[in-house]
Amino acid sequence: MLIKNGTILSPATHKQQKADLRIENDRITEIGTLSPKDGEQVLNAEHCFIAPGLIDVHVHFRDPGQTWKEDLHTGAMSAAAGGFTTVVCMANTKPTVDSTEVLKDLVTRAKNEPVNIRFTAAVTKGLQGKELTDFENLFEAGACGFTDDGIPLLDEKLTEEAMVRAKSLKLPLSFHEEDPSFIEKSGTHRTAPSIAEDIMVARDCMLSLHTGATINIQHISSKNSVSLVRLAKSLGAPVYAEATPHHFSLTENAVEQYGTYAKMNPPLRTEEDRLAIIEGLKDGTIDMIATDHAPHSTEEKKKEDFFACPSGIIGLETSLALGITNLVRPGHLTLMELMEKMSVNPAKLYSLNCYGQQDTALADVASKESSILSHSGAASCGKENVLRPYGAIETDTAADLVIFDPEETFIAGNYQSKSENTPFTGMELYGKIKYTICRGKIVWEG
Repeated sequence: MLIKNGTILSPATHKQQKADLRIENDRITEIGTLSPKDGEQVLNAEHCFIAPGLIDVHVHFRDPGQTWKEDLHTGAMSAAAGGFTTVVCMANTKPTVDSTEVLKDLVTRAKNEPVNIRFTAAVTKGLQGKELTDFENLFEAGACGFTDDGIPLLDEKLTEEAMVRAKSLKLPLSFHEEDPSFIEKSGTHRTAPSIAEDIMVARDCMLSLHTGATINIQHISSKNSVSLVRLAKSLGAPVYAEATPHHFSLTENAVEQYGTYAKMNPPLRTEEDRLAIIEGLKDGTIDMIATDHAPHSTEEKKKEDFFACPSGIIGLETSLALGITNLVRPGHLTLMELMEKMSVNPAKLYSLNCYGQQDTALADVASKESSILSHSGAASCGKENVLRPYGAIETDTAADLVIFDPEETFIAGNYQSKSENTPFTGMELYGKIKYTICRGKIVWEG
């Protein structure tokens, strides 16, 4: 396959160039001014950018247990339609991913899907917050990290022990930060105030500093939590943070307009909180953009009682466009910086190398700022004793790519997901995805 006339964005190396790109099998083999070979498929990327396939570290595919909302295949197709070539599924399925049997079944089935699907395992058995799962065996079975997402860990000592165990395996822990003691009802800023988030973020940032464990603060929504993460990083804590497109695009006022389609945990907050999230994205306090893709049936979301409806919205198919529309076009981030938030930094959290494979040798690298990472004895990706991170578009790297036109608009809707619960339907957004390529194959053409 030959991709002609595009502009290549390589965020891991901060390089941008107008060039052609050749793919053979599942690798990039040539970059430059190239002519088609006999019988070679040619894609015209005129006016488009060619970037690393996006990575979402926070999705719910509802498989097993609630596959009428989403399953591995429809989730994978939704990801492909959004430009994502790798996604990380949360563990709060039914049954919970707290045993090697459940995990191995998912890992096996995921191999047949068009994008790379990785799985976290639960921190505690049954998400009960009382007893840790068998981290070591779950890691051996394919877990890329651990989370009880959807439910906060309230036992401080247990949380510390989880961090110690995860650190020994060089795997991250991801935290849903809402203390139920401060929540009257979930889903609105008034009934689930930011103190519920702030107090948990403060605790876990300090535990990360204390243990040295890499943690991820999920779907950060509060201005104070952004400041707490900023402080923890300045103290040397290995803390990552993610922000969702809905939290940097909308405020609590959206609930009045969109009802339950704007109900999520944590809730949409004030304009001051939204602007603090954008500032955190700008200065690097918030490392990643993650969707928290949360499919629900239309019947569930259209219950008359707002608080009886499940929280969460889908997000894979609008994430890149919302980033371009609400972050790049207003001048908050450059396109290169957006690609860092949506590919390079998510890959760093899960130690993905230039082949898109998890390599815990990357977790030993102290600096998160270096674009060319050195580690003796690690996989070289074609250069002796040099470990290139994911997101460097160079020869002999994985052909996981997204091709998009940031100036072309589209109307959000007609989703590949089984669900349609999002307030963004019908909005005109910038950033039309033309192709998603995973493992050298076209998995989406828009």
